[in-house]
Amino acid sequence: MKRVTGIGGVFFKSKNPESLKEWYWKHLGVTPDDQGYVIFEWRDKDDPDRVGMTAWEVFKDETDYFDPSDSPFMINYRVENLTELLDQLRDEGVTVDDKIEEAEYGRFGWVYDPDGNKIELWEPPED
Repeated sequence: MKRVTGIGGVFFKSKNPESLKEWYWKHLGVTPDDQGYVIFEWRDKDDPDRVGMTAWEVFKDETDYFDPSDSPFMINYRVENLTELLDQLRDEGVTVDDKIEEAEYGRFGWVYDPDGNKIELWEPPED
């Protein structure tokens, strides 16, 4: 079983997320879509007809989305089989959040590295 297949997203906190997003847009060309999200599209190397995406987002520094981690960032990794991987990580002694979130854009689970950083695991939908 493959574990991580790529980076699904990079998320970090800011005291002024809108100003910071504008800085990234102006100076680095990191351009949000019509809904204000930044999505980098790419092609799967094993299936070039399949389009993938990597999200990039700045959160307000008061967000509780990264809790209980106090880290100012969170990386989202793409995985092939979330349930199987979470079971395997539990067996290996990794701290795994019991919650799994299901959404139209995939399934999400969370684990914590030895430094307490929250890591988001994302199983994208098949289509």
